[in-house]
Amino acid sequence: MGGTTVPAVLRRLPLTDVVQPDSPRLSGVDDEHARLLANSDAALPPILVNRRTMRVVDGAHRLMAARLRGQQAIEVDFCDCDNDEAFVLAVEKNVRHGLPLSRAERTAAAERIIGSYPEWSDRAIAAVAGLSHKTVGTIRRRLTKDSEPVTHRRGRDGRLRPVDGAAVRARVSGLLVDRQGASLREIAREAGVSPDTVRNVRDDSRRAEIPLVSEPAGAAAPGREESEAPKPASTCVRTQPEAGVPDRSALVRSLRSDPSLRFSESGRVLLRLLTAYAPDSDDLARLSENVPIHRAAGIAQLAREYGRFWQKFAVAVEQRQQQAEI
Repeated sequence: MGGTTVPAVLRRLPLTDVVQPDSPRLSGVDDEHARLLANSDAALPPILVNRRTMRVVDGAHRLMAARLRGQQAIEVDFCDCDNDEAFVLAVEKNVRHGLPLSRAERTAAAERIIGSYPEWSDRAIAAVAGLSHKTVGTIRRRLTKDSEPVTHRRGRDGRLRPVDGAAVRARVSGLLVDRQGASLREIAREAGVSPDTVRNVRDDSRRAEIPLVSEPAGAAAPGREESEAPKPASTCVRTQPEAGVPDRSALVRSLRSDPSLRFSESGRVLLRLLTAYAPDSDDLARLSENVPIHRAAGIAQLAREYGRFWQKFAVAVEQRQQQAEI
């Protein structure tokens, strides 16, 4: 990534150690494209290889170009995943760069991913295969018309969501009434949803119970002085996130479900760092209260230095994004 980002872990492998890919390309390697790469003066970027199988995940044309150049070895970046995960990563990589996949190849890839991950949402598969979610939905209906319906699907943020949201909300509402002493987590576990969903259903129900007709102007309740400000009908207010600030936990979950991060060594290092440095304000308050006084200065110094490191990291990543958009 450059800058202060974590560098990829590269190795130089003999070409004989690398296995041909399980490619999303229906016609295999394009000989003409490989010759163009071989005749170029530019250095070949590293190929991506699955450490478990030594099979190429991304870079089949670069591998052939290296052979045409007479190279004995090639630079390799490793990922670590099973065959289904490796295919998803191969499709995602080939959609984003290199020789474009044809529509037939992207459609065939979507069919295979639906078979491997039927719980994935149409939008999640569309993002990988380079198709619209409507096209993926059409493919899914054609493939699964005689199979049992899926009750939950996994979105691009990695979270499972029910296909029939209305039925699930009705079930949560019923549990909230029947088990009024239960915690949000207990009800969420029984309903098969997240605690946030239970909280939203509860808050919506409470708002629906607030009377819509207000007291006539000037009317005062018995025993209340005229100067007293009227109390709100309900003290239950659903807190909204600050405008423009993403849900940090949802963003971390989304990153952890991204194959391009999960299946590379540098990506997993970055995910571990981002997860470790993602406490909420309550955690920080509790931690700060328990810091030994004689260690306060040193801990504060380290916290500031780590903050400066992440600021530099953010600048480097944003600069890379801006350069890619030029």
